[in-house]
Amino acid sequence: MTERKKVAIVGAGWAGLGAAYHLVKQGYDVTVLEAAPYPGGLVAGWKTPGGRSVEGGIHGFWYPYANIFHLVRELDLNPFTPFTRSSQYSPAGLEVESPIFQNEPRLPAPLGTFLYTRFTRLPLLDRLSALPLLYAVIDFDNSDEAWRRYDKVTARELFKQFGVSARLYEDAFEPMLLVGLFAPGEQCSAAATLGMLYYFILAHQPDFDVVWCRGTVGEKIFAPLVREIEKSGGRVLTNKRVTDVVLDATGQATGVVCGTEVFEADAVIFGVSVSGMKKIVSESKVLSEYKEFRDLSNLGGIDVLAVRLWFDRKIPVPLPSNACFGFDPTTGWTFFDLNALHDEYREESGSVIEADFYHANQLLPMSDEEIVRKVQKDLSVCVPEFANAKVSDYSVIRVRQGVTHFAPGSYQYLLSAKAGIPNVFMAGDWIITDHGSWSQEKAYVTGLEAANLVIDRLKTGEKAAIIPVEPDEPHIQGLRSLNKMFRGSIERFLPDFWLP
Repeated sequence: MTERKKVAIVGAGWAGLGAAYHLVKQGYDVTVLEAAPYPGGLVAGWKTPGGRSVEGGIHGFWYPYANIFHLVRELDLNPFTPFTRSSQYSPAGLEVESPIFQNEPRLPAPLGTFLYTRFTRLPLLDRLSALPLLYAVIDFDNSDEAWRRYDKVTARELFKQFGVSARLYEDAFEPMLLVGLFAPGEQCSAAATLGMLYYFILAHQPDFDVVWCRGTVGEKIFAPLVREIEKSGGRVLTNKRVTDVVLDATGQATGVVCGTEVFEADAVIFGVSVSGMKKIVSESKVLSEYKEFRDLSNLGGIDVLAVRLWFDRKIPVPLPSNACFGFDPTTGWTFFDLNALHDEYREESGSVIEADFYHANQLLPMSDEEIVRKVQKDLSVCVPEFANAKVSDYSVIRVRQGVTHFAPGSYQYLLSAKAGIPNVFMAGDWIITDHGSWSQEKAYVTGLEAANLVIDRLKTGEKAAIIPVEPDEPHIQGLRSLNKMFRGSIERFLPDFWLP
């Protein structure tokens, strides 16, 4: 009997588990190594000492997440709520309400996004100032050239250059960045901004529609996924912190090191966050010899604060998911009515609210008690009834460098799926891919892409079928073709004239 080929996968989030699930089905001997006590990374969930479910932030599943939705159907799971409406608040009160866009008459992109979104205070003139920005949306086609062209520009500079009004930027675009790229506009790459805005909002009218897990992602999706991996012969090991890679005389990886243990492998996939990868490189004698891995020190992460509050009474919250801006400089936050979203809290006698803060570096040093008071105060601005309620229990989770920071100039340091070692492959939401997806869907897709590279190299099994993003609508395709022709003509006559 032929011995199964071994694959070591570092990280048990969307990327690592996605790669593992496909490879075990193809007959590989797969071992997933997770540094944390539970699979899932920031997307995981766990129980408090009192038995209540918590997680490091609520994660939505947007309409274009075709590959994740396909996986969930394959696993025969029913983890999601129906599509929900959302709203946005500032210290002045309600600013925006979004419909379920797929329920509205379909209009050519991006008209539906502009016309169906219900702004309560933003004047029409300010909204119209976004029209010139559509050229940048057309010009940014997710190609390597487009990323390099826009990446060294900040989002704020981009919006200023295309004449977006100050109020539209402050009341709409920057809040979107604070909860989409998790940083203020002057700290976000214009390329990442255009990629994120197009994928989640502008490409097709329904793209902003979102469902939520009816519990923690760890419980509803990752736990059954791990069971399927283990049922097929794979192993998912927690509390296993990888510190190095073992190479043979030909420069190929033969295993990974966890403390005193070595896990042999014919191929290795790293499916960890930027921060996790930087920690591994800092301790690895092997990886630190490669420039592309050393250059990861130029990348950063963003601090996350996840707060869950249990109140002594039920407070009516108009919509289950809400984004907020203007309460703290450079910080965006979201809050969720878990009585409406999570099965566990549906019959709870009091409100259960999750509040997640991004770019929360200035909040993390506060004590738990100070944080709880602040969250209740901010919630009371949005829903005044919270001011008179009492917090009966709470959970405060601080995640330093928890999400990827797509800073201006960062693209040149991001890694592609193929690393400098021939049988080592990379996956994660920060890995360069031409798929076009973002966030959880991107992490899962790059995990499948890494699995396919393993199959290419080791010549065993069938590749995963990856569902592409929905094609651009015909008028966008036409405009992009014309723009590409125009750019090509200009560059032939004036090569290297403009600063990229």
